[in-house]
Amino acid sequence: MKKLHIIGIIVIAASIGLLLSLSGEVATYANFEDAKMDTGVVKIAGKLLKDREMVYDPATDPNYFSFFIEDTKGIAKKCVLLMSKPQDFEMSETVVLTGSMKGEEFVATDVLLKCPSKYKDEEIALRNAAS
Repeated sequence: MKKLHIIGIIVIAASIGLLLSLSGEVATYANFEDAKMDTGVVKIAGKLLKDREMVYDPATDPNYFSFFIEDTKGIAKKCVLLMSKPQDFEMSETVVLTGSMKGEEFVATDVLLKCPSKYKDEEIALRNAAS
């Protein structure tokens, strides 16, 4: 075999290995009902319920933060984030959690916050001016 063929085979094998390793980390979007049925990792997008209790005490456990969200079907559940409370958490409109259901709680290992746009007021003013 030529050197070029060997290098080509190595590159193809490395590419296949990379694709297989990345495919294992993909989580599907679900709601709380689906997450109960699924034993794997899922993503839940929901609205933060700011009127419900949020518990974070870094002196006791800096990697425990609990709060409530409402999923796309209107079901509200307690969620536990196994990391510190994200900065500006209360300002977020939508929360995307990655984790799984443990009993009646959703235990998350990662969070993505979708905060309101600072340009939202400008966008509304432009739409009103256009109409």
